[in-house]
Amino acid sequence: MIKTYVALGANLGAPLSAFQYALERVNTHIHCSVVAVSSVYSSKAFEAEGPDYLNAVAQVMTDLSAPELLLLLQEIESSAGRIRAYHHQPRTLDLDLLFFGQGHIDSANLKIPHPRWRERAFVLMPLQEISEHWVREEDLQAVKTQSIQRVGPLPWHASP
Repeated sequence: MIKTYVALGANLGAPLSAFQYALERVNTHIHCSVVAVSSVYSSKAFEAEGPDYLNAVAQVMTDLSAPELLLLLQEIESSAGRIRAYHHQPRTLDLDLLFFGQGHIDSANLKIPHPRWRERAFVLMPLQEISEHWVREEDLQAVKTQSIQRVGPLPWHASP
């Protein structure tokens, strides 16, 4: 199984419920297992207008290929009401594949590692919680002016 990291974000509807839904869908997939989930963080809408976002990061073990996992994540977004009308629009659920093992992918549909993960406090802070080795002190210093606040733990537990 390959260790992957998925960023979760939402600023419409019920973000915590959307996160719980997404984690449950991933965790019940025959080829996936959610291993760890960060706390939830609140941040201002990034590069767009709209309500504040809630964000978290999950560590997922999978036997799927990176494109297959991306397809699963996009299906979950769609089933949670995600609409892709324009770039950086408010959303009910956003699932970004940050890392896929130590792999590097640069295709039209998928870039691994995620190309902007080091530029966003809403990725770095929750990622640091569950996997310190990815986040360097200079990464945190570079985003220290971005508004972000830890809200608390995500009330999610794997179904038996």
